[in-house]
Amino acid sequence: MDTTGRDNGAGGGDSKKIKSIVKAASIIDLLAASSVPLTLSEITNGLGIAKSTLHGIISTLMDVGYIDQDAETGRYLLGFRLFEIGSSVSRNWNARNISYPYMQKLVEKTGETVHLAVLADGEVLYINKQESPGSIHIVTDTGVKLPAHCTGLGKVLLSGLKPYDLKKIIRKRQLIRHTETTITEFDHLTAELEKIRAQGYAIDEQEFMEGLRCVAAPIYSYRGNVICALSIAGPVSRMRGDKFEAKKRYLLQAAREISNQMGYHADN
Repeated sequence: MDTTGRDNGAGGGDSKKIKSIVKAASIIDLLAASSVPLTLSEITNGLGIAKSTLHGIISTLMDVGYIDQDAETGRYLLGFRLFEIGSSVSRNWNARNISYPYMQKLVEKTGETVHLAVLADGEVLYINKQESPGSIHIVTDTGVKLPAHCTGLGKVLLSGLKPYDLKKIIRKRQLIRHTETTITEFDHLTAELEKIRAQGYAIDEQEFMEGLRCVAAPIYSYRGNVICALSIAGPVSRMRGDKFEAKKRYLLQAAREISNQMGYHADN
């Protein structure tokens, strides 16, 4: 352990954990590349990992649903949980592709920055961003994560959660204040989310960044779940009155059309 108190790997702490993850990933990759389920010996020979080590990793992967074992042959194959994860990634990227032309049109119509985001580990993960020449600089590039409770996109995404999942996220992430208008009390947040569900959109009233106002709308899957959110963000001076209402209408129309292309219909 060095002077900062971190394990430098000499004792095997963090280094062994990282190596275990790499080994787990290599097992998944090997099974994915095989056209048939594999025995423990075949996995050992294919990866050069000792059976004693391999058995523990595979048991863990089975516990979390990433690997299954055929009850008759004892051979190993990929688990259904990986299919669920892959389907989720596919849906997000499908939504990104479908949303792209709508985002471009929104930029042209509004002159503001347009975002597409998903909820990832309780935070807003930006998966696309389109800017106009006159838009203000916002630290929201693709791949960036921001808090959910103080952004329009985040509040829309949180509004689609079940109460238990919402509480779990808030316990982990906390309601940290960023500006004077940030929501920092759970009861206030739940009331805000109920309002968002009823009206079909969220407004960020400078809750994360002073001078920035945002309106966001949900995008639904064919099952009626909120899978991502679309937003228009701009300076408060341009996001007021009739101009703001027009931008909100454009946004809601785009979100409806994207949801329809995702297979969602309001009467689902």
